[in-house]
Amino acid sequence: MDLCYLYCVWQAKYRGLILLLTFLCYTSYHLSRKPISIVKSELHYNCSSRGVNPRNDSNSTTWCDWKPFDQENYKELFGALDNAFLVAYAIGMYISGMFGERLPLRYYLSGGMVLSGLFTALFGLGYYWQIHHLWYFLIIQVCNGLVQTTGWPSVVTCVGNWFGKGKRGLIMGIWNSHTSVGNILGSLIAGIWVSQAWGLSFIVPGIIIAFVGVLCFLFLVEYPEDVECSPPLHHSSSEEKGLEADSSIGDGSLNVSNHSRENIIDAVESTKATAEEREAISFLDALRIPGVVEFSFCLLFAKLVSYTFLYWLPLYIVNVAHLSAKEAGDMSTLFDVGGIIGGILAGLVSDYTGGRATTCCVMLILAAPM
Repeated sequence: MDLCYLYCVWQAKYRGLILLLTFLCYTSYHLSRKPISIVKSELHYNCSSRGVNPRNDSNSTTWCDWKPFDQENYKELFGALDNAFLVAYAIGMYISGMFGERLPLRYYLSGGMVLSGLFTALFGLGYYWQIHHLWYFLIIQVCNGLVQTTGWPSVVTCVGNWFGKGKRGLIMGIWNSHTSVGNILGSLIAGIWVSQAWGLSFIVPGIIIAFVGVLCFLFLVEYPEDVECSPPLHHSSSEEKGLEADSSIGDGSLNVSNHSRENIIDAVESTKATAEEREAISFLDALRIPGVVEFSFCLLFAKLVSYTFLYWLPLYIVNVAHLSAKEAGDMSTLFDVGGIIGGILAGLVSDYTGGRATTCCVMLILAAPM
């Protein structure tokens, strides 16, 4: 078998592994972000619907709520939790992008995931430690927002290193469904314990993202040239061994095999030399790349809507449709089901039409009346 063919097959397997691993990584990031939206309706609940107050206070309608969210300003407090995460996330994203280009992605991403798991679990441990101070939950949200910024720049960079531009829209459309898949899984997992012990709605996702972070540390490869080329380069195939043993084979066949081997070695050494010459670009240089500013604004307004749905849709459904916290969480996943379908469809259309900006514009216009 030709060594070049073996090399291509071997690299394709690694590309599939990287695509799957980065998909799981960012799925777990969103899986750990979602529980707060499910638990909100449990932190402040219409307690009169739960029957007799065991505290013998018949006039109280907040006996089942979690302090300090049992007051009339509970919506403002929930908003403060969201803002604590998102402001820290926005600031940290700028810093994280610079660190991500200068540090090994495997360590940076896996470390961020383990820390995200820790802070997510700490929020849930507030239930078991009987913590009723707003500052505790705000600090946890700020810390979680900062460490969660390690995810997006790292996984996008890693995927960009392994995949070319051809059919990038379809690949990214399928791969980018990790956001919606994570939201769906986060809603379903948090909904299991939200009405019994809401602390587990955070602890379990925290354990999951930390576990995936360990997998990332063990198996993530940042660049194709970082992979040892032992399968095609250092182990002789059965055909090569047969050629060496058979004295009837002339030098020509062996020369062809050696020539292929030398080509692969030269290619790998060339890519490694290129990798050593890489330098992180500055923020201003990034802004000069055509389309960066325009697509950034598109993402800004798309995220404005998606994060509103992410953090407030379950509570809205509870208040309007009067469903339980679990039922509202399950219904809210329909938004993310549409996100999976729409993302893949947009990627496919943009590949075949070549109109990335046009596809983006049309999808955002259609989203507005929805």
